Amino acid sequence: MFSARLGDALIVPGFFKRLRPALLAALLVFAPTVVAEPDELRLGAPSYPIGTARSAMSQPYRVGSWSAMEQVPGFVHRKVTRGDSSVPLLRAEREPDIRYRYDGVDYTLDDYLERRRVTALLILKDGRILVERYRYQRTEDARFVSFSMAKTVTGLLVGIALDKGLIATLDDPAEKFLPQLKGAEYGASSIRHLLRMSSGMQFTEVYNGRDDSARLNAALLTSRPGFLEFARSFTRRNHPSGEKFNYASIESVLLGRILESATGRSVTDLTSDWIWQRLGAEQDAAWRLDAEGREGTHGFFNATLRDWGRLGLMMAADGAWNGRQIVPREYLIDATDVSRQPPAFAPGVATPSLGYGYQVWLWPLRARTFMLQGVYGQAMLVQPESGIVVVQTAVFEQPSGRADPAPTRERGAFLSGALRSLGGRMDAF
Repeated sequence: MFSARLGDALIVPGFFKRLRPALLAALLVFAPTVVAEPDELRLGAPSYPIGTARSAMSQPYRVGSWSAMEQVPGFVHRKVTRGDSSVPLLRAEREPDIRYRYDGVDYTLDDYLERRRVTALLILKDGRILVERYRYQRTEDARFVSFSMAKTVTGLLVGIALDKGLIATLDDPAEKFLPQLKGAEYGASSIRHLLRMSSGMQFTEVYNGRDDSARLNAALLTSRPGFLEFARSFTRRNHPSGEKFNYASIESVLLGRILESATGRSVTDLTSDWIWQRLGAEQDAAWRLDAEGREGTHGFFNATLRDWGRLGLMMAADGAWNGRQIVPREYLIDATDVSRQPPAFAPGVATPSLGYGYQVWLWPLRARTFMLQGVYGQAMLVQPESGIVVVQTAVFEQPSGRADPAPTRERGAFLSGALRSLGGRMDAF
């Protein structure tokens, strides 16, 4: 099903059958091209309303809410202020021809957007915008929710704090900064192991509404129990700390609390001062706060598409941007290079396809290639050697492809096709 705006009339497929042939011919001559946007009626077209804290995750409110979370009643945000001036991004004269292959069929970039629920797409190479598309009536000033792409922002802040000496070593235990966790299993976990999500703690994150991830979010939204009390409730290690990857959003929240304690400042303040202003972002960003007034450092950072692109370009330049070293170069390489991870965190070992670094996913390519990834299709792919950055925001129906792997599989095929089309390195290990 698709629909399109023509003046003030909403046109749907059955409407055409009732048009007289001459009128239909005129419409086809003068009307703009109609491009399908998947499931647009289910997703709230034509108005794309903003929901409430209770309804923002439901289908009719996803597009509206996930591009304007600060306007959702019941959620509280803190502004990440930009600097006095922004760094402009140059544009290519024309879009490149980007193609990909999925399930034995060749597709184009336009095919991808017409097949999958992508709200915005940005492709850059060598600092220049090649593609910038907005869908479902989204615009360039929309601040898109990141979900777990926010974890990488948290990881970058840890690296800067380490460089500034506010964290002495990544091998310090969490309890050094969070004395409320002294004697608890999570308190004994090191910052390095939290960065790699390798505490060994038994934490389930399968997005069925009954897992530990759901309990975590309930605790954060209600403060019943408080977060650190909730963290103390985990008492069993399935593996020795540091030996095995297990995706656990609680560990990103712990990193946020460690940052607060180590610096004496809010994560919002750190993000603005250490990253956003130095990036030359063109818009303010925002962190969503939990019931204790702290940032949801595991998944609730909101920013415009082009500012996500600036963040990706900075990472592609090994932490340097706008004439400054924003994130320490060696830390960023430690975070994103497969060869610098223990074997248990390599692609094909940590997960069947991807590896894991410091709050970032690692691709199985010889050229360092890494990805930020969000639960409903959000993604940023970065390949420093080729200077390619791809940013996608989305409203996929299912989380992480668990119930329906097709959208996530096709996203991977599209990202691979974009790299190949733009001359990126594709040789695998």
